[in-house]
Amino acid sequence: MKFIVICGLLGLSACASVNEDYNPAKKHHRPEGFQNNYIDVIDKSRLDLLRWKWQSTLAGLPKPPEKPTPTVSPDIKFVAANRGAAQEPAITWIGHATMLVQMGGLNILTDPHFSERASPVQFAGPKRAQPPGMALKDLPHIDLVLLSHNHYDHLDAGSVKALNAQAGGAPLFIVPLGVKKWFAAEGITNVQQLDWWDQTTLKTAAGQVEVHFTPVQHWSARGPGDRRRSLWGGFAVFASDFQMYFSGDTGYSQDFNDTQKHFAARQTPALGGSFDIALIAVGAYAPRWFMKDQHIDPTDAVQIHLDLQAKRSVGVHWGTFTMTDESLDQPPKDLALARTVKQLPQESFDVMAIGQTIKLPRRRVAQ
Repeated sequence: MKFIVICGLLGLSACASVNEDYNPAKKHHRPEGFQNNYIDVIDKSRLDLLRWKWQSTLAGLPKPPEKPTPTVSPDIKFVAANRGAAQEPAITWIGHATMLVQMGGLNILTDPHFSERASPVQFAGPKRAQPPGMALKDLPHIDLVLLSHNHYDHLDAGSVKALNAQAGGAPLFIVPLGVKKWFAAEGITNVQQLDWWDQTTLKTAAGQVEVHFTPVQHWSARGPGDRRRSLWGGFAVFASDFQMYFSGDTGYSQDFNDTQKHFAARQTPALGGSFDIALIAVGAYAPRWFMKDQHIDPTDAVQIHLDLQAKRSVGVHWGTFTMTDESLDQPPKDLALARTVKQLPQESFDVMAIGQTIKLPRRRVAQ
């Protein structure tokens, strides 16, 4: 069981598998799975894992946090009322990589995780440091779920099953290529899967919302036998008055410059500029020799913010589950240092309290 949890979270080498979605015309497709654009593989061996855990044990890592992750009571009344054509762009941090994004007339959840542990079982594996910022029962009706990849701390079975059973009907789950069959096995059918650079359009009371699946540098697995069989990625979401980017999990790569160039024609100053908000992972990055290719640190995250030319970024994927060697409260400290090096003001890229809602301005398009 410990092997499965580690394999499904941290990058242990695993058995080859058959890629049922293989398309030989696409360079990131392989007969046995998928690969990244700018690095061959990022597998770590069992020996690497043992070396890491031995070094961590000797050093007494991770150290307990000096302060708990900040939390606030959620503004349930505002979140519930913020809907329809008059909806105000807003984000509410639930914890880890789970963000409620209200934009384009939709309630969107990224990588929903409400369970006690990031694990295939609820009696072992990384445990939450605090409850979710909003309970499932307090959420507004969720229209759309964006699922970046199939690791246990991002694709949580109990959470997606609960959302599928929500009052008023299931949300649309948009997932990477290869993940739809996992949902089907769980009885969840309102699912659309996308390859890199694929897009889909949703019609809402506020107009149309486009969802694009973008490349990042990572990998996928839920056990020792399905490594890289499904894809991984980020999301770019476009509404008429707001644009959002979500990184999922990633190592640093050229993919973020590619993403900026891919959307540059629709993000000119006259059209309102680049992403109004970018949700970028800032945690689970130590030790760097083990994590560098698969998880960015705050310095990399700031560079991604600059690569995307985002107006504002918020750090996610920290403060909730202890999975790596840095303390739960270390990412904001390292983010502050990274901002200073790049001479960025705090409001350009900061973190939130769990449960906090931030209201965001609508984009301004030249007349």
